[in-house]
This record gives sequence, C-alpha cells and structure tokens, in this order.
Amino acid sequence: MTGKRVSYTLDSTLESVNTAEQTAHRMADKAGFAEDERHRISMAVREAAVNAVLHGNAYDPQKKMRVSFENTGDALVITIADEGHGLSECDVPDPLSPDNLLKQSGRGIFLIRSFMDEVRFRTLQPGTEITLIKHVRGPSADPTEAHK
Repeated sequence: MTGKRVSYTLDSTLESVNTAEQTAHRMADKAGFAEDERHRISMAVREAAVNAVLHGNAYDPQKKMRVSFENTGDALVITIADEGHGLSECDVPDPLSPDNLLKQSGRGIFLIRSFMDEVRFRTLQPGTEITLIKHVRGPSADPTEAHK
C-alpha cells in the first residue's frame, strides 16, 4: 500500500481526536505494523491530537485541526496541525524532572517521542505542526538493530 495518503480538516472536538486515533490504527494496520505497534502509533496520534485541540486551539469552534497520514512504503508519516498560538518545543517541561513527576499533565510529548521513531515540530502562522514518523520494518528486521 505504498503512496497511500489520507487527510482531514477537523473541528476542535474530542470526536475529532477519536477520528484521528482510529484512522491512525487503520493506516498502521494497512502498513503492516503488528498490533502492539499499531497501539503505540494510535496513542501517539491521540496525544498529538489532544494537544492540538486542547492546548493549541483551546476547543475554539472557529479553529480547525488538520491531520494527514501517508504510507510512503518505508514509513508511516502523520502530520497534525492546529491554528492556535503556537508552541516552542523548548518550553515543554521535562515530565521526568522531580518537580513534574506528580503533575497530572505534561507527558504527552514524552509519550509521543517514546512511541515514534521521529518527531518534528514546526511553527506555523498561526499554530503548530507536529510530524510523527514510524519506520516500516520487515518481519525479519532485528528490533535491536533498528533502535541503534
């Protein structure tokens, strides 16, 4: 399924977050990822979509979230953009810092980075775009080699 691309422009609602998460699971399945990887990809997309809707757009009905999924054959590339005030990656606190360990939020980007192979941020005017990349590995790929 090389070259398959799906894009949405969605409202700033939790229903839109669910749509993004479900689409991520379907696209990861079609790309050949195992169930545990599909779950990680879906969770990363959910976290990024929640950030876009909640933190970026602040549930503003006038603002949209754009989501695209592309299977390049080598990777599943997911881009999520909001129309909010923007985010500087260096302003995101470290969730593993002792001061942040007991906070109930602030772990989304940490989880996204843990679940995906590459994560990129780009400042838009207005908003923030996050690109999540998960490389496709063949069934014979050695997972220890892939993470070196």
